[in-house]
Amino acid sequence: LEEQSLVQHFHYPLLADCDFEARPMVLLVGQYSVGKTSFIRYLLESDFPGMHVGPEPTTDRFQAIMYGAAARELPGNALASNPDTPFYELSRCFGNAFLSKFSGCEVPSLFARGCTLIDTPGVLSGRKQTEDRLYSYEDVVRWFAP
Repeated sequence: LEEQSLVQHFHYPLLADCDFEARPMVLLVGQYSVGKTSFIRYLLESDFPGMHVGPEPTTDRFQAIMYGAAARELPGNALASNPDTPFYELSRCFGNAFLSKFSGCEVPSLFARGCTLIDTPGVLSGRKQTEDRLYSYEDVVRWFAP
């Protein structure tokens, strides 16, 4: 039905089989240093690979936190190049500038069994939001939360 109505030309890419099997994504967006990463740590009841917490802006990348048997970090390029992940379209949509600021991790948390959490860099003010980033923050957020 999606192919017949050419949905991919006016809204989003066609859904793949992995999209139907993927856990729902929960995107955490807000100003820097408001506790997005700390909130994720609270939900998971433990630290997670790639986590950075501090008074100054510390999260400088988008990070997908997913369920796995053991805690491990996953490079963003690997996630975006695997057609079996919901992140497969990221490389085509945003290129290497974004992929250098995207990573993932797996954690053995009961909470992560039910959803994939997306930690984000803080929203910056003024020109820093657009000029200091080599990708469109707004477009990436729109991709994660259409």
